[in-house]
Amino acid sequence: MQEHGKRPDQERNETKEYRILPKTLKSSGPTKKAKEAGAAFLEHVTLNRTMPLREQIYGLVRRAIVTGGLSPGAPINEIEIAERLGTSRTPVREAVKKLEDEGLIDVLAQAGTYVRPINLDVVREAYIIRTALERESVRSAAKRITSDQIQALWDLIDLHSLKVKRSQFEDAIARDDEFHQAIAQVSGYAMMWKVIDQTKAQMDRCRLLALPSPGAGETTIEQHVAVVDALQAGDADGAVRAMIAHLETSLTNTLRLFEDQGAQRDMLA
Repeated sequence: MQEHGKRPDQERNETKEYRILPKTLKSSGPTKKAKEAGAAFLEHVTLNRTMPLREQIYGLVRRAIVTGGLSPGAPINEIEIAERLGTSRTPVREAVKKLEDEGLIDVLAQAGTYVRPINLDVVREAYIIRTALERESVRSAAKRITSDQIQALWDLIDLHSLKVKRSQFEDAIARDDEFHQAIAQVSGYAMMWKVIDQTKAQMDRCRLLALPSPGAGETTIEQHVAVVDALQAGDADGAVRAMIAHLETSLTNTLRLFEDQGAQRDMLA
């Protein structure tokens, strides 16, 4: 277990970052591959009939979009989804409406429903909103956090580092999210993480529609350590600075990758 105030062990040569593939950036319409994807991502999925169906379907489709299971331009077929899940179209339609409101899909009259391409301006806006929210989240957390909660953050950093070293990148990103969620929960703002999670959907697409390449994995962990160091010291201003630096690094890397792959933006996965 990580002791208070100590940095997790890191192996610099094995950490990774997430590089956006040129084919995931933008598209003018669905390709044959995207069309064939259909509702295949729902294979072996069973809904829990004791829980709201709309929220489960929303979560399944949203995750498929964010992780690249449904690529930009892929069609969203409400009838097929309903048939695959053994439900009526009503909860599917409600889930699709929620995803449209979040900017993850386009509902085009007389043309169909498709996964929306990644838009650079939307990504920038998401970072601005998330930074404002997380600034207040970490500032409040610095005034409330306990030693047990500090230890929980160190444990998450250890898990994150382990997943990166094992090249389990989707799991690594999940641990990254758990770190930010834990801080939001400490902040005392009940709705904070829910709003952050909705806002960062476009950012997640940039992280998860990706291949590993050397660089930012270690940086992310180091920046998380800086946040916890400040929280442990009760330094609210330091925690804010560390969080802002962390998010700005993520945005800078994302924008650079879009620019580097600009010539291929019309390609679709």
